[in-house]
Amino acid sequence: MPLQNRVDPFGAIHAVPERGLFTGNRGIIHDPETKTLLKKRWALPAWIICVCKFRNVRREPMGRNRPGGKAGWTELFFLDEVTALAAGHRPCFYCRRERAADFVGRFGKAFGVNEPRAPMVDRRLHKERLASGGQPPAITMGKLAGLPDGAMIVDGAITYALRGGKALPWSFAGYGDPAGLATFADRPLRLLTPATTVSVLRQGFEPVWHPSAKT
Repeated sequence: MPLQNRVDPFGAIHAVPERGLFTGNRGIIHDPETKTLLKKRWALPAWIICVCKFRNVRREPMGRNRPGGKAGWTELFFLDEVTALAAGHRPCFYCRRERAADFVGRFGKAFGVNEPRAPMVDRRLHKERLASGGQPPAITMGKLAGLPDGAMIVDGAITYALRGGKALPWSFAGYGDPAGLATFADRPLRLLTPATTVSVLRQGFEPVWHPSAKT
């Protein structure tokens, strides 16, 4: 029985078999006795993206991973970095320091901050994340064409990632066949990726894609 720790581009957490390329967390949001989520969906504003393997550390997902048998941070899983960014997460400075520094540095360039810090990013993202109360803005066809690779949109019940001028339908198992942007003419589209992250993508940050993402 899969644990409820797989994250979709909206930031919602599901129980599905597919794990994905990355893990990450929002703090401690599970009960280690039952391995189920608590009612809260985050414990702190720093939502991060981590690698699944780091320094031979082994963790029991949603278990007791702190000294004294206490619950550690709740392991969440993402199809890829594109998905995690859409959900409002950003790279971890502990296990992905170079990527995190790149992300925060490009954040600084995007917003004219001379000495950017991760908490600055977290504060902005926490206001924009759909799972913490943000609202997905509507996207016109004109703005759609100008979005950077790695941004994610939603058309009705279907989520897409933009890459190379195409839209790739998303699922927990991977991406489907790409569609041309003209497909979405007169469609009520909304942007899932937080505005702050879209600005970082515009500055050249290149997220890691699942191997199924083809254009």
